[in-house]
Amino acid sequence: MVSAGAGGETHSQLFSTLGYSAFNQTQVNEAYKHLFEVHGHSQENLQLDVGNAAAVHSGFNPLEMFLNDVKEFYSGEIFNVSQDLSDAAAEINRFIANKTQDKIRDMVKDLDPAMVMVLINYVYFKGLWENPFQSYDTHKAEFHVDKTTKVQVDMMTRRGNYEVYWDRANHATVISLPYKGDASMMIVLPDEDKMEEVEGYINKDHIRDWGDSASMEDIILFLPKFSISSDASLESTLKEMGIINAFEKSADFSGISEEFKLKISKASHKAVLSVTEIGTEATAVSTSEVELYSLPPIIRINRPFLVFIIENSSGSILFMGKINNPTAE
Repeated sequence: MVSAGAGGETHSQLFSTLGYSAFNQTQVNEAYKHLFEVHGHSQENLQLDVGNAAAVHSGFNPLEMFLNDVKEFYSGEIFNVSQDLSDAAAEINRFIANKTQDKIRDMVKDLDPAMVMVLINYVYFKGLWENPFQSYDTHKAEFHVDKTTKVQVDMMTRRGNYEVYWDRANHATVISLPYKGDASMMIVLPDEDKMEEVEGYINKDHIRDWGDSASMEDIILFLPKFSISSDASLESTLKEMGIINAFEKSADFSGISEEFKLKISKASHKAVLSVTEIGTEATAVSTSEVELYSLPPIIRINRPFLVFIIENSSGSILFMGKINNPTAE
């Protein structure tokens, strides 16, 4: 969305870092429009809200073409906020809380006095497991944060058929847990002491290949319940990735305003993820399965792991992260 208003080297750095160098802005705009249309289809038992917004400071008038692009291609809403910084922050936070079902609060805190616009992207996902865990099977168990640290977790347990891929060459076990609807959670469990190696090589191709290579297996799964919240400032990360000009006085955002010289003053990201027996949020569901008598393989998620929530029809990664400690606040 930022790139839609960027020009020159600022635009080049954005596209290069995002991996879009082979495309032009029109192609990218159209691709995102299609993506938001795909994600906008409601499904029974699965809620996925994805969108954008521009909170515009009273007195600042972005170019009409930029605002139209935000609305048409990025499912964006435009709204004005007060000149008073505390009031503006409160208005933006109310918008975010409403769009994410009140799960993310206080996203915006200290606004820059020179702020003229805040661009917002939100993703809210609520899913129920296709095959829920039973709460009476949940028990206390150890989770090995590292070689010297162990914590007690609520370990969910379930025997059932899951898509599994044992990637021995890349030192990882991959398991997909389907949600009701067209989404799934992919868990990547590196072999012991191999997390750094897995993090070093993993990319979108591995995610796709693991999904394509997995086969249905009868397993016993041990998975910890967890509820985590992550709050991060992104300026230094984005600069290290190659987006530099956008944060400097030399930034070219002439596609947003011809009247004012603009730059990005702050980039922030906050995510909340909760996993329980029922899914991402509790709703009662009961089910039963026929089980074989032979003892199947056991996959025990009792050390740090990677987690991806994937929208299956588009292959979009909605959430991704690393769980080092399921008990961390």
